Amino acid sequence: MAGVSRWRLLLLVPFLTLVTPWFNSVEPRLAGVPFFYWAQFAWIPVTVACLAVVHLRTRRPPGASS
Repeated sequence: MAGVSRWRLLLLVPFLTLVTPWFNSVEPRLAGVPFFYWAQFAWIPVTVACLAVVHLRTRRPPGASS
């Protein structure tokens, strides 16, 4: 992978939420909310963390040419 940072592979993690058979169930419930819904909301901080790490690890210093 010439020229591409390996940190960018971390951007594939949020795509795990698209594998709906892993989440397609009612149990276990959390405060009465079916698993499918609260699991999707639980991925939001994980996605934010992945994006933040990739951004911080791959950004260029100000004034650097691309």
